[in-house]
Amino acid sequence: MTLTLILTRHAKSSWSDADLDDHARPLNKRGRASAKAIGRWLATQGRVPDTVLCSDAERTRETWALIADKFIKAPKAQYLPALYLANPEVMLAALKTAQTDTVMIVAHNPGSAFMARRLVAKPHPHPKFNHYPTAATAVIEFDADKWSDVDWGTGRVVDFIVPRELI
Repeated sequence: MTLTLILTRHAKSSWSDADLDDHARPLNKRGRASAKAIGRWLATQGRVPDTVLCSDAERTRETWALIADKFIKAPKAQYLPALYLANPEVMLAALKTAQTDTVMIVAHNPGSAFMARRLVAKPHPHPKFNHYPTAATAVIEFDADKWSDVDWGTGRVVDFIVPRELI
């Protein structure tokens, strides 16, 4: 059986309000365009998640909402406080609880970049893969029957995109 993870870093957020708490920062104009572009790309690729695990920060929630808007039928996201600025171990623990074949995680860096690198046996050759810029999205497949069997170094990147390639 093949399990698929869509790992997306939130889109570009706004720093226009210096008094705003980091958790509450929204996307900026470029970030909104990027999230929509990633949603269109995922939809045209037929990469629609069954389950979405999303940080509860405003910028991740907004990223997911703009991506989800491009799907004919999008699942409801599970907004998890533990994914806010999470390290890869916390992200993997959340992933291991999933019960569907295609899961999307919308989170932050550096956790998303570290997780992507650690999950795969061989890194993707894209020059931005290790950096994982805002709204970067990897599609990673695993030969496993259930998410609890997935571990570091067991996945393979089947696709990787950054918004600048789409806009």
